[in-house]
Amino acid sequence: MPTALIFGASRGLGRAIAEEHLKRGWQVIATVRDDAALSNLSSDALTVEVVDTTDWAGIDALRERLAGRPIDLLFVNAAIFGPSNVPIGEVEPEPFTEMMLINTLAPLRIADRYADLVAADGTIAVMSSALASIGLNDSGGNEAYRTSKAALDMGLKSIQARRRDGRTWLAVDPGWVQTDMGGPTATLTIEQSIPSLTDMLEARRGSGGIAFVNYANHEHPW
Repeated sequence: MPTALIFGASRGLGRAIAEEHLKRGWQVIATVRDDAALSNLSSDALTVEVVDTTDWAGIDALRERLAGRPIDLLFVNAAIFGPSNVPIGEVEPEPFTEMMLINTLAPLRIADRYADLVAADGTIAVMSSALASIGLNDSGGNEAYRTSKAALDMGLKSIQARRRDGRTWLAVDPGWVQTDMGGPTATLTIEQSIPSLTDMLEARRGSGGIAFVNYANHEHPW
């Protein structure tokens, strides 16, 4: 039975990814900020850990507890929209710094520090966005958020280039999904996105290298 470690599983996409892997017979270790977040999700295959992705000491303590337990999939899902409704020239330093900490540094730090816990043919994924693609950006808008996610993707590519291991590294675009962040006018429901996203993870398992890929297994230009 393979094991997935999913950071940021309290609600929305992260919770849905955890639930989908449980349905498919995986062992799931899910991190949440509130121990009540997954209280109504009962499964012998589920382990819930309470830690925030920006709690450096807590993240390191969890790593120590998980040492020696094989992990087949590490998926880091954590983001805020931040001050992205205004042009970048109007963004104040403090909210931008918070967004970069949560959207960029925290997931990259986790991916790098936990990589050695992942099986040699396992997968390390971070939740990105089509908005992160420089090649696809012909409309502008959401400038601060785009910047944080593009930096996330660059960081992941840099980690993979440094390590040059056999693991599969993925920057994952779930599509525009109807969540608290995506809003009610988004083009996809969670039920349309996450099963397909999980199929994509399965299809790319063991492939090695790095890709910026969406839920339907289509690659984006960086």
